[in-house]
Amino acid sequence: MSAELISILVLVVVFVIATTRSINMGALAFAAAFGVGELVADLNADEIFAGFPGDLFVVLVGVTYLFAIARANGTTDWLVHASIRLVRGRVALIPWVMFVLTGALTAIGAVSPAAVAIVAPIALSFAARYGISPLLMGAMVVHGAQGGGFSPISIYGSIVNGIVERENLPGNEIALFLASLIANLVIAGVVFVLFGGLKLWAQGAVPLDEPSKGPSKDASDKDDLPEGGSGPRPAGTAAGTGTGSGSGSGTNTAVATRPDAPTTPDTTRLTPARIATLTSLVALVVAVLAFDLDAGLTAITLAVVLSTAWPEDSRNAVGQIAWSTVLLICGVLTYVGVLDEMGTITWAGEGVSDIGVPLLAAVLLCYIGAIVSAFASSVGIMGALIPLAVPFLAQGEIGAIGMVCALAVSATVVDVSPFSTNGALVLAAAPDVDRERFFRQLMVYGGIVVAVVPAVVWLALVVPNWG
Repeated sequence: MSAELISILVLVVVFVIATTRSINMGALAFAAAFGVGELVADLNADEIFAGFPGDLFVVLVGVTYLFAIARANGTTDWLVHASIRLVRGRVALIPWVMFVLTGALTAIGAVSPAAVAIVAPIALSFAARYGISPLLMGAMVVHGAQGGGFSPISIYGSIVNGIVERENLPGNEIALFLASLIANLVIAGVVFVLFGGLKLWAQGAVPLDEPSKGPSKDASDKDDLPEGGSGPRPAGTAAGTGTGSGSGSGTNTAVATRPDAPTTPDTTRLTPARIATLTSLVALVVAVLAFDLDAGLTAITLAVVLSTAWPEDSRNAVGQIAWSTVLLICGVLTYVGVLDEMGTITWAGEGVSDIGVPLLAAVLLCYIGAIVSAFASSVGIMGALIPLAVPFLAQGEIGAIGMVCALAVSATVVDVSPFSTNGALVLAAAPDVDRERFFRQLMVYGGIVVAVVPAVVWLALVVPNWG
């Protein structure tokens, strides 16, 4: 058995053990990286650690640290109240506001994870306060970021268009942008309908100066996904606990304020701590977008400044960093780094490109892009797959523009996976949820996207241009 095949089988075993034994998958992945790296690939420790995502580690820690402080001093509650006023109490519009906001950020040049890191904590805090499914809100944020991610001036768009030009392939910047925007807009619409958006719309406007009221039992005690979907539930009730929907048989009560919400008498008032926190959030956006500074290091620096000025609000913030999520994501990505180092990903891609049937090779490349990108860098996999597609694109049987668009969409739309940077940020940002349950929901949803979207974009963008 080849080393590449062994490494893939070990990854499957890691998934099975983590699912059946409730062991942190990141810890298992670290052990697998050590075992496969040393015994199968003959890698030393430095080569194994080369795959450790240090930048993502800092982003996850820094952003969750900063927003833990924002929750403690009531800034997120103030932002929630301001958002409700912006849409005149129409809670159902907020997921679309978040979709447009993250899309606008990535379209003007923000890296997708940076945009999600900025918006997700605010969006998920809003979801917890007003009983919106965290899966719905998280998906809207991620799909919004990817919807704007391929504009001609965006990071993803510039990279893909540059690869296309370097490989001497015909390209169309507007077609690439529209393909991603339309695909993510359609997916967001489906998610909105399936995971409680219509019920939120029927709920109408909530009072602007009073706690929100959750949906009725009939509207909320049905699970949205296997493993206990996350429909609208009382804010402050963790998924799967208390009187929430749990296994799908519980009943929900009226929405109440989160138990960890600040005890200040007026969450609409701007205190000095909240003004400083809002200024820090704006500074984070400016630092990332205008000066291209690292989002994680910037967030940690701002959090330290706030902690120094208001230590009473920050005393427990470090403990609220999503450490279990950090372990999970960093472990899995370290193992993926071992797969890349030993050539498993290239081996799989080359095996597909050698297939003599162009249409079949095209759809398999889309699926490889989706599967690998669900665990690794979307930009990295696009940079690898587009050159792999060159041999059969050169034959003229497959339209290059449609194929590039299909690969780009397939490799980025799956970033809702909890193993991707964006999915990990959503998982880490969600307050008042059972994280293990929310992780399973994101994993199931990500799996559905991986299974369905590559085939759909292949049918829509590649097949019509064949022959």
